[in-house]
Amino acid sequence: MTAPTLSPMDAIADFLGQLGRTVLRLALALAAAVFLMSLLVASLVVVAGVSLWSLVTGRKPAPMVLFGRMRERSRQASQGVWRGQAGTARQADVVDVEAREVDDDRSGRQS
Repeated sequence: MTAPTLSPMDAIADFLGQLGRTVLRLALALAAAVFLMSLLVASLVVVAGVSLWSLVTGRKPAPMVLFGRMRERSRQASQGVWRGQAGTARQADVVDVEAREVDDDRSGRQS
């Protein structure tokens, strides 16, 4: 059996195919880099805008407040579990309120 011989046209077609794949890979890599850089710039603009807004209004940004509350609740919930008797000390802070009835005459109803 004889080995197939490559014609000059096959060599040119292989070269052009490889060149096309390389150009396409470079174009996709460049598009991905541009997308990531624009995403980075957009996030920096949003962070700067929120920071400036919080300075102007004098209030913490909403995500910071939300995460602060979540962190505080998590810490409070885990104190009883991880620190042994810390949960029983917190139960002593609960005060029972005595129930009493409210007169209908004082509620503003007219019969």
